[in-house]
Amino acid sequence: MTRSIEIRLADRGDVAAIAAMFAQDTLGGHGDSADPAELPLYLAAFDRIATSPNDALYVAVRDGEVVGTFQTTLITSLTGKGASSLTIEAVHTRTDMRGLGIGQSMVNHAIAQGRDQGARLVQLMSNAVRHDAHRFYQNLGFTRSHAGFKMKLR
Repeated sequence: MTRSIEIRLADRGDVAAIAAMFAQDTLGGHGDSADPAELPLYLAAFDRIATSPNDALYVAVRDGEVVGTFQTTLITSLTGKGASSLTIEAVHTRTDMRGLGIGQSMVNHAIAQGRDQGARLVQLMSNAVRHDAHRFYQNLGFTRSHAGFKMKLR
């Protein structure tokens, strides 16, 4: 029996669980930590996201526990005659909960949000070493279309 997944906007009380999920990530290389001494950094970021009119941070909840997270950003550009795009960022399912359809539920929720906000497309980036994630996104209908570039500032 599949237990239901609730997807909702994250609140400050979810931040420690989100940070703990990110800290489990061995591929991302983001240096995340579940150390309570680091929590103020995550809370400051949460506050910035929560007050942004174009950003939203979500959690997936199963049996009262945060088991996944993702963030969306609506970007409006002059290209495409002023069209908006929804970017999905930081999709993460708790390690012990993978393979249960949580990721698919989160991405489908993000796609629905994009439609509701009138976005012309939904986009995301995935680290080049995340081959399983690439298959996952392709199975959901995403196609590879661009090469990504980054420059670390700190």
